[in-house]
Amino acid sequence: MKTRTTKQVRRREPLTRERVLEAAVKLADQGGIESLSMRKLGQELGVEAMALYYHFASKDEVLDGSVDLVFSEIDLPASGADWKTAMRQRALSVRDVLSRHRWAIGLMESRTNPGPANLRHHDAVIGSLRAAGFDMEMTAHAYSLLDSYIYGFALTKMNLPFDTSQEIAAVAQSMLQPSPLDEYPNLVEMLTEHVMKPGYDFGDEFEYGLDVILDGFERVRDTA
Repeated sequence: MKTRTTKQVRRREPLTRERVLEAAVKLADQGGIESLSMRKLGQELGVEAMALYYHFASKDEVLDGSVDLVFSEIDLPASGADWKTAMRQRALSVRDVLSRHRWAIGLMESRTNPGPANLRHHDAVIGSLRAAGFDMEMTAHAYSLLDSYIYGFALTKMNLPFDTSQEIAAVAQSMLQPSPLDEYPNLVEMLTEHVMKPGYDFGDEFEYGLDVILDGFERVRDTA
């Protein structure tokens, strides 16, 4: 008795928007956004690329849907929760989602045809700030600053040439070796007294900076 291959089984599954988007996100996670094409997406799904155009008019529409799928993974601010707790949890969730989908960092706020998860996310964040007593101008300031910090930090961490404290020591030595140590005393002090200590993780800096921002906005709101 013949057994069906995975590809044959896959061919018999109905092709849906959801399956296409899940496959697109998977490809982008594995090889970056540059690895995503309609041809490769068709190969991943076991269909001809032309079959994808029944559900999507273009690759750009696939990108819109893929970004929306990423937005759907982010925790929304809980209704009625303390605004600082809600904003903190939302920021941590965005950070964690972007660490899984690194390709999405530059696309999250660039879509001109956002999907429902994207719009629902933005609406919930604005609603949480407004319910906390922020006027519309201050809400816009807070949203802009928080997103700049979250996306900027995620991009910086993604491009760091090290992950562990052991790797930090090797990179620091390589960077400073060509120059006399006394030429950059402040940098050397920070590296040796803080960054190169066992257990240091640049990612831990995220929550410190986030709390500084939230505390600052709380003071501004209360003063206003």
